[in-house]
Amino acid sequence: MDARVIIAKLRDEERLSDEEIQWFAKGLATGDVTDAQAGAFAMAVLLNGLIREERITLTRAMRDSGLVMKWDLPGPVLDKHSTGGIGDCVSLLLAPALAACGAYVPMISGRGLGHTGGTLDKLESIPGYCGEIPVERLREVTATIGCAIVGSSADIAPADKRLYAIRDVSGTVESVDLITASILSKKLAAGLEGLVLDVKVGSGAFMKTMEEAEELAEALVETAQGAGCMTTALITDMSQPLVGSAGNALEVIEVMETLTGTGVTPALWDITCALGGELLALGGLAADAADGAGRISNALESGDAAEKFGEMVAELGGPVDFVERWPDRLPSAPVVREVTAGVGGIVQEIDCQALGMSVVELGGGRKRGGDKINPSVGLSELAPLGEVVSPEMPLALIHAADTEAAEVAEKMVRAAYNIGDKDPVIPPLVHRRLR
Repeated sequence: MDARVIIAKLRDEERLSDEEIQWFAKGLATGDVTDAQAGAFAMAVLLNGLIREERITLTRAMRDSGLVMKWDLPGPVLDKHSTGGIGDCVSLLLAPALAACGAYVPMISGRGLGHTGGTLDKLESIPGYCGEIPVERLREVTATIGCAIVGSSADIAPADKRLYAIRDVSGTVESVDLITASILSKKLAAGLEGLVLDVKVGSGAFMKTMEEAEELAEALVETAQGAGCMTTALITDMSQPLVGSAGNALEVIEVMETLTGTGVTPALWDITCALGGELLALGGLAADAADGAGRISNALESGDAAEKFGEMVAELGGPVDFVERWPDRLPSAPVVREVTAGVGGIVQEIDCQALGMSVVELGGGRKRGGDKINPSVGLSELAPLGEVVSPEMPLALIHAADTEAAEVAEKMVRAAYNIGDKDPVIPPLVHRRLR
């Protein structure tokens, strides 16, 4: 095999054999493929695309470039992946709710990317929580508690880790084929029996239009099922934040309020139930998605999901009394200030990406890979679409490390809101289901 020949075939829109794709993926993991060759491969895929069979083979090959987990558990192994958004903290409710319903959830999650928050960053705002654990420890926690939300091990899909870093600096992040292979290689390496995909669309999503979201959702479902994993995708709305907060500890607060019933966020509850219902049906723990959604709702309402969450937090190094004492355990920012609307009217549109970038500016996200995050900063009490505001009413509360940072964020938040005199069309939470 020769990387140059494989790249030339892609350049000339010739079909690659399974053996060529498998060899290239292995070369990414071992270093036999150079950075220059990996960048050329990624650009050729971006420009010319892959056919269905090539995309499935690439996904499998990247999955098989490292450890592929196998399980022997008394229930189905299930997971969910979101393409990212603002205020998207569903995983923190969904994993323990699924565990309370008899599923096992080894949820390998990521950190913040660009304007979107990361599940692992949110959890690590809980003092002591350690999401970076060896694979054997992931096995132990999943088997004992029923769920574990952790970061990806170096043993999982090393070909993807290498190619992802190269895509980030070579202008090839947007390839649907490579996005699909990247997401699924890591998820399928966890040995899943069922997967649900939450594909976001709107101003806070990477996929801004329904056409883009549908293309990605269809590619993900087709590829995952072709690789042997039963999969469903929901296209969900991200034209406004899913919850009223954006920022790591602030989103954990909304999660805990919903888990404990002290301040339920309806959109968060509904999306969690919809995604969980699909998974329970895929795993044979529910008659259908509607039955599954009811079971997830019961797990949340009964407190069983909160109990599982507390067990997981304690098992991974967090406070053993977190569910009972969470208001005392989470960090808070020293500066809190209102962002007033400045004008009267109705919230017409929200630039969620701009809101996400304001959190990054506050220190709640990363501008560079090694940046340290301040877990306490962010936004809360965000005004939703359709909210009637007066000039003196707040659009949000800013939680900042200092007044200078708060002033910068205030300008960004106010600019993110479009206020007018018409009643906007409020998009549905779930736009479409793909099976």
